[in-house]
Amino acid sequence: MILLARHGETDDNRARRFQGRRNPPLNETGRAQARELAAGVRDERVVALYVSPLARAWETASIAGEVLGLEPLPDERLVEVDVGDWAGRLHDEVAAAEPQAYQDWVDADEEFRFPGGESIGEQHKRVAAAVEDIRAAVDGPALVVCHGGTIRAALLDALGSDALALRPANGSVHRLPACARRPRRPGAPVAGGDCV
Repeated sequence: MILLARHGETDDNRARRFQGRRNPPLNETGRAQARELAAGVRDERVVALYVSPLARAWETASIAGEVLGLEPLPDERLVEVDVGDWAGRLHDEVAAAEPQAYQDWVDADEEFRFPGGESIGEQHKRVAAAVEDIRAAVDGPALVVCHGGTIRAALLDALGSDALALRPANGSVHRLPACARRPRRPGAPVAGGDCV
């Protein structure tokens, strides 16, 4: 089983600023969320801790790792989607200046590409490869500390395009179903529950 955790809050999150590959640290709320996250997964008997190398995820994983007795293992493929020209800009600013592009992002599918950045499909491919490698390397539950976009990309195979509508909260944890190992065929029903 893989537990996908979103990093704790940053000042950019609080301001509703696109972060992408920007590298802000956690704020006080984010550090508290990291401690709560670790306490919340303690009973899962996590045996491995993987992390995006961006500062906000690394700091969250370091705090969680102290509680869980695990060293974070960085994986570049877990970084947030490259939001290109939108990096550092407020959501409201982008929505006002580029209303159609912003709405296209809200309604996103795998074809959506951030202006000057990465497409959702490109992110999905690299995240899916990371998930497969983690599954192959770990015998037991793994905690993956990453980003909202990374969580959506990881859940695409299990939930289809419904995953793109998710907005994981800072410090939240999401179970990646075992059925997410195999890509879902277009038009196939979405698996529910534990995918048994």
